[in-house]
Amino acid sequence: MEKVLVVGSNTRPVASSLKKLGYTVYAVDYFYTEDLAECSDYRRSVLSPEPYSSSGNFAHDFQPSLLLDAARDFVDEVDFIICTSGASPENFPKDRVIGNKHISCFEDKYKLYKKLNGEFKLPETYFISDIHDALEIGHQYPEKRFLLKPISGSGGVGILNLEDADETCDITSSVLQEIVEGESVSASVMAGADGAQTILTSQQIIGDEGLGQMEPYGYCGNMAPHSLPLEISRIAEEVVEALKLTGSNGVDMIRSHDETHIIEVNPRFQGTFECAEACLGVNMAEAHMKICMGDNFSIPKPTKFAVKKIIFAKERSLTEKMDFPGVYDKPPVKTVIEMGEPIATVVSSDKILENALFSADESVKNVYSALTLFPSGS
Repeated sequence: MEKVLVVGSNTRPVASSLKKLGYTVYAVDYFYTEDLAECSDYRRSVLSPEPYSSSGNFAHDFQPSLLLDAARDFVDEVDFIICTSGASPENFPKDRVIGNKHISCFEDKYKLYKKLNGEFKLPETYFISDIHDALEIGHQYPEKRFLLKPISGSGGVGILNLEDADETCDITSSVLQEIVEGESVSASVMAGADGAQTILTSQQIIGDEGLGQMEPYGYCGNMAPHSLPLEISRIAEEVVEALKLTGSNGVDMIRSHDETHIIEVNPRFQGTFECAEACLGVNMAEAHMKICMGDNFSIPKPTKFAVKKIIFAKERSLTEKMDFPGVYDKPPVKTVIEMGEPIATVVSSDKILENALFSADESVKNVYSALTLFPSGS
C-alpha cells in the first residue's frame, strides 16, 4: 500500500480524501484536531492535545519550520508528499512532491504582482520597507484607499487598512495595495498537460463578525458554486497557465462592475477543497494526484451547493464535546481557545442553496453551544 505524507497547518480535509483512496496516510499539522486521528495512520501536531492547554495565537505563534520539524521523521518513509497551506514543497524532496514544487515566487505578493502586472488587471501594489513609506504613498494619492498586507501569508491574517495605521505600527517587508471595491470571489483551477480548467467558482466569506472573525479581511469560508461570467473562469485559467502551475490551484479575485482584478494565487489545495468535493461529487485528492502524474481525470459539473464556515472564538473559551453532524476540525475536549482563534469548521451541502446555508448556520450555533467562558487566570 502506497504511503502519502500530507503537511500543512490543517491537513484533515486532504488526509480524509487520501484515506478514502486506500493510502497509508501520514499527517502533520499545526492544530491538534480529534477527527484527524480518524483519517490518518500516523500523525504529528504542533499543538498539544492535553486538557486545558491553549491553542495560542496562530498569527503570532505559527512558523513553517514547526511543521518541517514535525514531519522530519516521516519524510523517508513515504512514497508521496502533498503540501497544503503553511508548508512549502521547497523544503521536501522534489521527486516525491505531488503538485507545484517551487512556490516562493507566487507566495511573495510583490513578486506575484510584478510577474502578472501588465498582462492582467491587479490593484496597484508597492513594496513597503516601513510604515513611513506607506504613509508617504498614501499622502500622494489622497483619492485612493490602501491596504497594508504581509508580503507572504494566507487567510487574510494581518491585513490592515492604511487609514487605521500610524507611525507606531511595526511593519517590515509588507506590500501596500490599492483597495478595489467589489465582490470577493475565488476560482478553483486544475492544471495538467492539456492546460488549465476552472472546475468551480465560489463566493468568499470574509471578515464575518458573526463567526467570531476579528480580522477585517480574515477568511471565514466559501459558498459554491457561485454564478459568475465565463470571463472569470477564463482569466483564472490564463493566470494558472501563465505561472505554469500544476494540479489544484486557486485564484482569488475582486469582481468590480465589469472588471476583474487578481488579488492572490494559491499554488496548492484551497479552502474550497471540501466545497469542491461536495458540489462536484469527486475526490479532490485523487483528481490532483492523477492530473499531476499525467493521467486523465474527468471533472463533472456541479450538482449541489456547498457552504463552508470557519468558526472563531468570540471570547476566551473552553471546549466541550462537539459530536454534531457537519462539524469538522474538532478540538479535543477541555481545549482553551483564545479569543479570535479558530474553533472548528462546518460544511453543509444541498441541492438548494438556502437549505445548505440554514444547515451550516445551525451547525455554527451547535459549536458555540459547546463552549464555556474561560477567563484568563482560570
